[in-house]
Amino acid sequence: MDRRTFIKATGSAVLLGPVLVKDVLAAREQSLVVVTEGTDYPAITRKAINALGGMTKFVKSGDIVVVKPNMGWDRSSELAANTHPLVVRAVVEECLAAGAKKVKVFDNTCNDSRRCYVNSGIEGALKGMKCVECKQIETERFKKVTLNGQFLKEWELYDEALSANVYINVPVAKHHGLSKLTLGLKNIMGIMGGSRGYIHRNIDVALADINAHFKSHLTIIDATRILTAHGPQGGNIADVRVLNKIIASTDIVAADAYATTLFGMKPADIPVTVAAYKRGLGEMNLDKIKVVKA
Repeated sequence: MDRRTFIKATGSAVLLGPVLVKDVLAAREQSLVVVTEGTDYPAITRKAINALGGMTKFVKSGDIVVVKPNMGWDRSSELAANTHPLVVRAVVEECLAAGAKKVKVFDNTCNDSRRCYVNSGIEGALKGMKCVECKQIETERFKKVTLNGQFLKEWELYDEALSANVYINVPVAKHHGLSKLTLGLKNIMGIMGGSRGYIHRNIDVALADINAHFKSHLTIIDATRILTAHGPQGGNIADVRVLNKIIASTDIVAADAYATTLFGMKPADIPVTVAAYKRGLGEMNLDKIKVVKA
């Protein structure tokens, strides 16, 4: 293309050079979502990460890494209210193998934190691992952060997440009574302090505000079993559907968009996904997302 066409296409008047060409092409690359399937949950988790280039693409030697699952509910793993412990452990192991100095795993739970950490199976799955910290939230570590969002102008966010080098978002895919589904974008609530019920007044925009300020480097959605009704807490095994799938992407909106299809819905049906897409946080149009089944 000639220079005028290039500028029109990219919005840049910088002279075209080898570095710029690479940057422009990278910026225009199609969002990639990897989907893996199988009954060996650690294996399919690793397979998904490797299909994105491996954990060393995200974690460097000496990094402090936060792996943020959903463990907000006093439920056992088979009830699909929390991220599967084997998925969480596999992600943590990959971070350590990539050279992480420390991996921190936590969630600002809805039910009693001690019971959630234990009964989710996540605390037990990580017990005894060197350089891994699975510690309950310490309320004094929340810091007020200026967001200047469309709905939230400021909010308290957890310092452990803010100070980490890498943030890996590992939600479970499930139904939600208010937002229809809870996936990657909504899992950010686990680093929020304060009166979180307030954001339900305009939850889709509020979550876009948070995700616009604090971005996940990698999103790995646990769809090994999904909660199809009575979420987010669940409690009835009849509402659980076993899919044995993992979804991974560096584009949180694209990951959520694809995961929506597992519930027989479209990305446009989920207000949180739409709000994040409109904010430019990722791609929600499935025909513009490259889905690789590894």
